[in-house]
Amino acid sequence: MSITVTPIAGAIGAEIGGVDVATDLPPDTIAAIRQALLDHCVIFFRDQTLDVERHKAFTRRFGELFIHPNFQLGPGQGNDHPEIVYVRREPGDGRVLGQGWHADTTMMPTPPMGAILYAMETPAVGGDTQFANQYLAYDALSDGMKTMLEPLRAVHNDTRVAGPNTGLNAQRASQVRADDDWRATESLHPVVRVHPETGRKLLFLNGIYVHRFENMSVAESQPLLDFLYAHAVRPEFTCRFRWRPGSIAFWDNRCTLHDAIHDSHDAVRHMQRTQIA
Repeated sequence: MSITVTPIAGAIGAEIGGVDVATDLPPDTIAAIRQALLDHCVIFFRDQTLDVERHKAFTRRFGELFIHPNFQLGPGQGNDHPEIVYVRREPGDGRVLGQGWHADTTMMPTPPMGAILYAMETPAVGGDTQFANQYLAYDALSDGMKTMLEPLRAVHNDTRVAGPNTGLNAQRASQVRADDDWRATESLHPVVRVHPETGRKLLFLNGIYVHRFENMSVAESQPLLDFLYAHAVRPEFTCRFRWRPGSIAFWDNRCTLHDAIHDSHDAVRHMQRTQIA
């Protein structure tokens, strides 16, 4: 089975055609999809039909399923399928899950390598997702900046996205753990990483999980972090994906930032996501 790979922007992103991901795809097709992911950082599929089991089965073709530690597993939140995160936006929500430029779950010692997000119900307009290529973000830095960043590590934790003090559950339908037993997870990651499959250097920072540089205070870290956050999402490093029901986005979490745009106001937006360990 051959697939088509059509770039959607100059910097990042390609649409994959000629494939039904709900079927038992042959190994050469899976290999071609993985290569497209490595080449384009995020890939998109249209007009797919996935139930939960098929979604998980497709995800397993690329690695072990990751179970997110911070999402509530009560009624309506995926208690029967802990591998699934339900990304829900309901009328009246003040925020949407995924809002703000970030890579996923980087407070973990080994963050997930990728994520597969499937749209079931989408607004007629709005609710797009942006993606940013962090290879290009690194490549565009000056030699002096690259030299300065090379030895640095950043402190990543999840205190802005979960726990009893965020107030997020009052603002959106997608709920996170906010119980008194919740404890923050914190890890150190190099600011400049080498992708384990492509061997390319990339910038590995995001404003949702990163709090400061190792051995530096927040105040000392912030000016450089602010510059890097803005630099990482320059328009020429990005693409924007317009969702419709049956669409899938599959991104490489190791080299890509993404941002869910909260502009659909009173529309409903229902999706489900898996992550690959």
